[in-house]
Order: sequence, then C-alpha cells, then structure tokens
Amino acid sequence: MMKVFACCALLTVASASVSFLRASDLTGPTLFSAERCEGSRMPYPAPDSTVEWPDSLVPVMINHVGRHGARYPTSAKRFVRLAEVLEQAESGGTLTSRGRLLLQFTRRVMAEADGRWGELDSLGVAEQRGIARRMFEAFPQLFIGKKVNAISSYVARCVASMDAFTAQINELADGRVTVSDDSGQEFSPLLRPFEVDSAYVEFAAERPYAGVLEAFACKESPVAVAGLMVGGELDQAEAAEVMSDIYYVVSAVSAMGLNADWRALFSLEEYNRMWEVDNLRQYLSRTATTISAVPAGIASALVGDLVKTTDDFIAGTDVTTVRLRFGHAETIMPLASLMRLPGCYYLTSCFDTVARHWQNWNVVPMAANIRMILFRSQSGRYYVRTELNERPLALIPGCRDLYVPWESARHFLVSVAGL
Repeated sequence: MMKVFACCALLTVASASVSFLRASDLTGPTLFSAERCEGSRMPYPAPDSTVEWPDSLVPVMINHVGRHGARYPTSAKRFVRLAEVLEQAESGGTLTSRGRLLLQFTRRVMAEADGRWGELDSLGVAEQRGIARRMFEAFPQLFIGKKVNAISSYVARCVASMDAFTAQINELADGRVTVSDDSGQEFSPLLRPFEVDSAYVEFAAERPYAGVLEAFACKESPVAVAGLMVGGELDQAEAAEVMSDIYYVVSAVSAMGLNADWRALFSLEEYNRMWEVDNLRQYLSRTATTISAVPAGIASALVGDLVKTTDDFIAGTDVTTVRLRFGHAETIMPLASLMRLPGCYYLTSCFDTVARHWQNWNVVPMAANIRMILFRSQSGRYYVRTELNERPLALIPGCRDLYVPWESARHFLVSVAGL
C-alpha cells in the first residue's frame, strides 16, 4: 500500500502543471443522455434484478450508507436569481421566445416547490422503499427476528429517507424485526464531515481548485445559450453564471416529478457541456484529486465505522445484522473516493478527461448507496461483497474478485483511510 500513497503524493506535487485538452481529442466524442446530464440530481436508477451469491456462502450482515432520496431543490436561490435575469430582459424588451419559455418554466417550478424546498418528495420515498424492499427480499434472514440499527443526518430529508426505509422493512417483516433509529448532530462526523472537519472547512474556504474550474468553465460552458435567452449582451462572467443557473433549474426538476422540455432551450451537446462543468465542480470539491486529498479524507471516520461494526459482529460483541446510515451526496462522494471504488476514484492532471472517468450520475444519483455485505463460508471464514447503487464491484484495485476475504478487505480499508 505504501507504493500507492507514494504515487498519490507524486501526483499532488505534479498538479501545479495542469494541461487542458478536449476530452474528445483523447477518447472520441461522447454524448450522454439527457437523463444522465441531470448528474447528481438524477433519480435513482434501480437495478433490474438482485444479485445471487455462491451456495458456499451465507449472508450474515449488511453495512449500508445511503444518500437521501429524490427531493425538491434545496433552496429557491438559483431559481430566483435566474427569474430576475429573465424578468429584467423582459422589462427591457430583449427577452427572446426561448427565454420566455424558460421564464415560464422557472416560475412553474418555483410555485410547485414553494414551502417545500429541500424536502423529500414522493419519488424520494418510493426510491428508499424500493431499496429497502429489494434488500429485504434478497436477505430476509437478516431481518426476521434480528436487529436493525439506523442513523441519519439531522437534515429533514435524510430523516424522512430513513423513516421511509425502516417503515418498509417493518411492513415486510410484519413486526418480526427490532428496528432502532436515531438522528442528530452527533452523527455529523460520520454523515456530515464536510461541515465539521476542520481541514475540509479550510479547503472549502480556500478553494484551491478554483482556477482550474473557472478555466474549464470558460472553455466548455455554452455561454451563447444565455445570450439566446435574454437577447442582450452579457459579459463572460455574467453569461457563465446564467448558464450555471439554467443548468441547475433544468437538471433539478426530474427529482421532483416534473418534466423539463430542455429541447426547446438547448441542444443535447450543450446540455452535456453544462453537465461536464458541474461534474468537474463536484469531482474537484468532493473527491481525492491531484490538487488535494482532503475532500476524500473526511470519510476516514466513516470507513472506520464500517470496519469497527463489521469487526464487532464477527467477534460476537454486537448482534446487529443490518446497519443503515442516511446522509448526503457529499457523504457518498468522499466515501466512494476514499474506498477507491471503480468509477469513483480518478487521479489526473488533465482535467478535461474527468468526465470520461468520473461521472456524478454514476456515483451519486438520488438515493445513492454504498453497502458492504458480509458472508460466512462453510469453513467459518468471512468474505465481503461491496456494492455501489446495488451493483457489485471489485473492492481492491487489481483484484477482480467480488467476494474478498474480510481480513484482506479490512487491511485495504484501514490502509486507504489511514486508520
């Protein structure tokens, strides 16, 4: 493992020399679907089926870390700001027909979300209940007559997600399960470390990646679209801010059960470019990069909790068979990066390539989750299968096995988390 850390240190030093090439120059042109362009605001892509396991293994415990489900946009700020720009153009007589459509849509969303900003919606409830149902149906033996523990961030949409999940479990178990749940600021070191970790608070204030992100946005953001909306002249900074708000408004509405007719506003290629800017923003601010390892490092305590609870179960000092944790996208992204899950950890100094290797819609759609399922073999040895959004993946880089001996998985997790 020391060689891995040495490589990371070398790349961090090298990050002072940043190159910008178009991703299409390296990998060929790729356009993602409009659904995927919603990025971290995309509703949960539920799997078509559950995954079986070898007959020689018996599931004995689940550690689950989840994001809250689909919700109304977290605040009215971006909507109000965009509406004001469009209304100013309207009063000045420069608002175009395309801009008028956007203004009407923005007002509609604001009316729909009024009084419910940030709340879990019916789609989010359904997402959590669906994940709970599939977990129960796949592993009923871990619920019937067993103990389930759930904790949540103090934020209401996370508490509501936990409630929806555990309610579904209680219904399916017909009362034959003991569920304990709790929420509050005491769980912030695990579920909201971005708020309490001093190194990250300093990182977020200093934004050492700002120059990279601004240069990328200047090059990639389709700022001409803003001009086609307001019909007047905007400088580069104003146009970039308008485009950021347009992207947020359009990409946020599927999660609240509305459809955005984006085709009347911009092309799929322009939607991809807007997504790519937002994708890079989350990558730079929430994962380990050649600029800083701090964003991923904040998940160290959560990795430690996953290790400890598994150790305690194996040792017989805790008989809880299912542990559930409900947090945020900002909980999942650092954790997935620190665990170096495939598609969630990528180091480069050519940031134009990020969108081809790290996609926020793959890592943190609404209700995103990481879970570690512990199995016991007939010989008494323990193995773990790691999943991202209910899809198994290899935990240890270079090892293709989905079922990893717990002692090997433990060593890897302790090493990458610096525990």
